[in-house]
Amino acid sequence: MVIRDNTEALALFGMHDENVRAIEAVFPVRIYSRDNEMVVSGQSFQVAKVEEVVKGMLEVLRSGGELSRGDVTYLLRVVSEGQTVRMVDMANEVVVQTSRGKQIRPKTMGQKLYVEALRKHDIVFGIGPAGTGKTYLAMAHAVASLKAREVSRLILTRPAVEAGEKLGFLPGDLQDKIDPYLRPLYDALFDILGVETFQRHMEKGTIEVAPLAYMRGRTLDDACVILDEAQNTTPEQMKMFLTRLGFGSRAVVTGDLTQVDLPKGRLSGLHDARAVLSQVDGIAFVHLTHHDVVRHALVQKIIQAYEASSTREGG
Repeated sequence: MVIRDNTEALALFGMHDENVRAIEAVFPVRIYSRDNEMVVSGQSFQVAKVEEVVKGMLEVLRSGGELSRGDVTYLLRVVSEGQTVRMVDMANEVVVQTSRGKQIRPKTMGQKLYVEALRKHDIVFGIGPAGTGKTYLAMAHAVASLKAREVSRLILTRPAVEAGEKLGFLPGDLQDKIDPYLRPLYDALFDILGVETFQRHMEKGTIEVAPLAYMRGRTLDDACVILDEAQNTTPEQMKMFLTRLGFGSRAVVTGDLTQVDLPKGRLSGLHDARAVLSQVDGIAFVHLTHHDVVRHALVQKIIQAYEASSTREGG
């Protein structure tokens, strides 16, 4: 495979050849460079699989994207499972650019379908395990909508499940008590917008981060509203949230039905909404799986192990 220049070669092989080592750990081949070529030696069918992986890596690089370890891990997984994927389709699907110039884009086919749903529907439910990017991509889409003036403000909320006795032991006023529950939302916005820009938006009121209880009684017009950790809502809270939506607004609901922290016996509002609203036109449900995990490679294995254990216990 011909490599264009030294810059492309460095990105392709990875720092200290980490991408090469990752490929050789999955496929029984040897990889080395010769002049402007990547040479792969091994059994022909294994070499063909590696060529498919490298082709996907080059699609990302040559479309102007930044090749991440997550991209490489995903390519290795899908190719080793006998699937095909066009990385160029995802590399060109840029959601927004961060304050540091990093392009945020879907990294799996499941994430690509999720981003497409966010662009087409006014209410989207993103359901899936940890590490699938459901909250981060929703935040990126919301920031892109704000920048494009499609909405005039962002409202981010999540339930404070332990809003009873445990919050009372935390120091400070009410805001200090609820901040730990909202910290993941702050962290994502810091990464996308930068701290200073985020703070300016907060001061102007164009971005609001608040617990779900603060949504009651409001009508949210011309806003992009994100409800995170929705598996920890009750059906009543979920209905309350969805009926806050006003003119020119859109909502994204994210959650993981395997991590419900409600008291035993309480029905999750996310589970209830999926049963009640799945046939309503204009509402999209996107289910992400362990195949869409873009965190540490062990996260996917952990999720699979718990899924297998749950299946055995259920059987």
